[in-house]
Amino acid sequence: MDWLIWIGAALSVLGICGIFLSIVKVSRARRAGLSDEELRKRLQGILPLNLGALFLSVIGLMAVIVGIALG
Repeated sequence: MDWLIWIGAALSVLGICGIFLSIVKVSRARRAGLSDEELRKRLQGILPLNLGALFLSVIGLMAVIVGIALG
């Protein structure tokens, strides 16, 4: 079950990279000096990226745990 552990670790790393990307996008949006409505629209566009990255990271961690338990 080593392959499941490595796949899970790779998914977790991809998810963490996505979370950092969403952090960078939000900080750029806040520094852009947009109006409240424009900032809200931009943050609503970033939200799916953040949730998808979090989901990918959780799935990866679950795969690592399952791989360790079965290995």
